[in-house]
Amino acid sequence: MDSTADPSYPHIFRRHESDHEPDCEPYRKAGPEIPVVDLRALDPGRLAEACRVWGIFRLANHGIPPTLSNRILDRARLILSEPFEDKRTRFGGGPVSYFWGTPAVGKRVRSVNWVEGLHIPLARLRSGEEPGFGSSSFRCLVDEYVRHMARIARELFNALTVDLKLDSVQSTSHFSEPDAILRVYRYPRRPNACHNFGLEAHSDSSLLSILNQDEVGGLQILREGRWINVAPISDMLIVNIGDMMQAISDNEYMSVEHRVLASSSKERISLCYFAYPSEDGLISSSRYKPFTYKDFKAKVQEDIEATGFKIGLDRFRITDPN
Repeated sequence: MDSTADPSYPHIFRRHESDHEPDCEPYRKAGPEIPVVDLRALDPGRLAEACRVWGIFRLANHGIPPTLSNRILDRARLILSEPFEDKRTRFGGGPVSYFWGTPAVGKRVRSVNWVEGLHIPLARLRSGEEPGFGSSSFRCLVDEYVRHMARIARELFNALTVDLKLDSVQSTSHFSEPDAILRVYRYPRRPNACHNFGLEAHSDSSLLSILNQDEVGGLQILREGRWINVAPISDMLIVNIGDMMQAISDNEYMSVEHRVLASSSKERISLCYFAYPSEDGLISSSRYKPFTYKDFKAKVQEDIEATGFKIGLDRFRITDPN
């Protein structure tokens, strides 16, 4: 079915522009391969090097059963294939919210991120509120999946705190499992795919982001001024450093800028688990004014409303008096 006619897509995605289809191939060429970290035989030195040099790595032997990954991706695809208005109604007031596009950017179709999905704050999900999933099966899959995600995030974070020589108080305040978020993304097909990004270039505000993607691909990272592809590999996760980890590490680890290309041929489904610090835990380093994650969130929201863009860590950076 053409995306312009698919009733499961938001209305703005059903509009069609008849522009000449540009050549997308220059954007999709292979680049250097990102590092691989083996969680079962974790090498702290290799992990730290990946965070310092790349800010992103593949995670092998992570312990998530392939059947669980396949089931939750398939179920997510099924939920997001429901009619658009049904999704808006179903996830209109509970702990799980439905999102699409990017309200902060321009109104032209080619300016809108070509994405929709579910935003699942895990603290609210655990509170007992009805999430709106429609059946217990997806809720059970989410519960099982995020237990694995929390385990992985904690193990990686613990290894990184040793590398950074953080004390136990810092380690506790800088990682808050209850504040984690799971997002389900669907990237619809786009007739003129080069006119849109699934997600524009950005960095994550998280400590760590753990991505589980299907076989379609489209993820790119910015490295040395050049966008390179991060192709999907079966049964491997993608982990990237976020803004909070960059600040905590005093810029030893870098929050990687990344984007998702739209596709004219296939939809893309992915799940991303975002680990965060506690909202009131103070983050102090030599390169940034002391701030909490609550401060950071408020400033990001303020900047997006005022300018349409996230400014992020630069708002807290200490300028060199010299």
